[in-house]
Amino acid sequence: MERTVPEIASEEIELYLRTVYSLLRASTEVRLRSLEEAHAGMNSLLHPLARQHEVDMGAFVYSALRLPAEITQVEYVVLGQSDEIFAKYGMTDLNEWQEVIAPARRRRCYYNGKKTLACLISSRSDIDDLVPILTAYQIEWNKLHGLIQNYSGDFDLEAAVQNGQSIELAAEVLTLDQEDIERLLSIWGQDFFEILKLIASKRLDLKIRLLDGSLSEYRRAIHRWWSQVETASPELHGKMVYFVSSNTHSLVNLATGFALDHADDLLGFLENSGDADLRQEWKKIQADEVPSSRENFLYYLLKKAQGNPAGDQLIRARSKVEAHCGIERTKSRHNFDLESQVIPIGSMDPEKMDPRLRQDYRDVLKDSPAVIINIDYPLGLAAYQVLSEIADHVGRVLGIYIIGKAATLNGVVGDVMIPNVVYDGHSRNTYLFSNCFRGYDVAPYLVYGNALDNQKAVTVQGTFLQNHEYMDVFYREGYTDIEMEGGPYLSAIYELTRPIRHPINEVVSLYDLPFDLGMLHYASDKPLSKGKNLGAANLSYFGMDPTYATGVAVLKRIFQRESARMHSIAAAPQADGSQEKI
Repeated sequence: MERTVPEIASEEIELYLRTVYSLLRASTEVRLRSLEEAHAGMNSLLHPLARQHEVDMGAFVYSALRLPAEITQVEYVVLGQSDEIFAKYGMTDLNEWQEVIAPARRRRCYYNGKKTLACLISSRSDIDDLVPILTAYQIEWNKLHGLIQNYSGDFDLEAAVQNGQSIELAAEVLTLDQEDIERLLSIWGQDFFEILKLIASKRLDLKIRLLDGSLSEYRRAIHRWWSQVETASPELHGKMVYFVSSNTHSLVNLATGFALDHADDLLGFLENSGDADLRQEWKKIQADEVPSSRENFLYYLLKKAQGNPAGDQLIRARSKVEAHCGIERTKSRHNFDLESQVIPIGSMDPEKMDPRLRQDYRDVLKDSPAVIINIDYPLGLAAYQVLSEIADHVGRVLGIYIIGKAATLNGVVGDVMIPNVVYDGHSRNTYLFSNCFRGYDVAPYLVYGNALDNQKAVTVQGTFLQNHEYMDVFYREGYTDIEMEGGPYLSAIYELTRPIRHPINEVVSLYDLPFDLGMLHYASDKPLSKGKNLGAANLSYFGMDPTYATGVAVLKRIFQRESARMHSIAAAPQADGSQEKI
């Protein structure tokens, strides 16, 4: 296999992107239906039935999970980088709108209750992600509308509900099987019938507008986000930093042991939750009938409990524990949704932390001045902006560790892939680097999946922006790990260590870095499979296995590196015969 830049070309995807950005240059809103033909022409792996009369339930559910529930009432979608941009265009009351969320996509959105949805974006990747999602949603909505309108019988949902035959009627009218109906029920819940009525009553005709697509506005948005972090943690200036891109729960759970200390409260929540499957899983864990981790189970319960209406008490208690450990959480305001956590290494309590980490936390680390900056991993090109901004404002970067979800072409859901080659679809560079992690760093903590090192990853521009032609090139060249952040992070890393901007369309060596670099991806999807798992479901409880296996591996690596650094400093003699001060 030659180490060359992959020659990829998909005229359909390029045409779609050119169409998107040419339309978004307009100073007024444009109809999304203008994109439907180009969208269908991509032959996207996530939307294979776009041109067919048959409903593509995988694409519809995937899109619905990544849009706020209020999308059923929306006619206009407006995109901008911050509330200042919206105010500039006359939307001065944005913060008075209702903040709405999508179940499976972290993007700050506001709904005005009058058919307008405002979405805060952090980079071009948000456009590459959101526009195809909206287009796919509209295409499939209108297919469902057509099926209802063309139904030869009586589509009387009210009567069907009263007779207990509503599910059967919906399946018959929409030509869906029981599994597809259950998928819709799982995401629409008690609104299932009301949404079906809405679909029956109207075709979807969304309009979209981009207020400002300039690179300078993205930079300003990132800078405003970092200013909030610095305000909350002013000591960061000049600090030595280990940077981690992961999520907002795993590292702090592992470091504080809060869930383990509150096991009785969490198990009480489990008993009252009505979740028979989770209760059964806990019984099997206690009886050693399954290899699942007790700690991971409690972390999952904590997440579920905090999302419960009665979870405020747990959140307050957790905040007190984190404050005692010196952990500072900063949630972004007025900008895109990106939480950060500053975790002082010297303030950790090894007696409280996850038992898988206690032996790695050495006494010498209590004197460590270094901190871990953990961020909720951003989408696509925002990763480049975020890392560049952080590196510009801290003292010294000691390590960069990237954890994220990915699709796999050769593994199974739950595997952890450890790449040392990344092709970046944005810069078209092929990055070669020495990944500090090996399979044996993760495998001992991975119960259900495999730890696959020496992998090759490809950073795609968007989840819908892939087709068989595009993926076949990578599969033939041995790329089996598909994700969205690795390439932009590596472009930023290049600029942290070189006197020039990152190149374009080259093979780039990053073997000689002055800091530690690790990248771990856990598989959440198999895009080439024929099954209905195209990102349309969450990893749920079993997704905690690779999430925490990678989290343990990263914290162990940081402890080992910082311990060695502290010992080295303590042993280094100075010119006057004294030892160097830390």
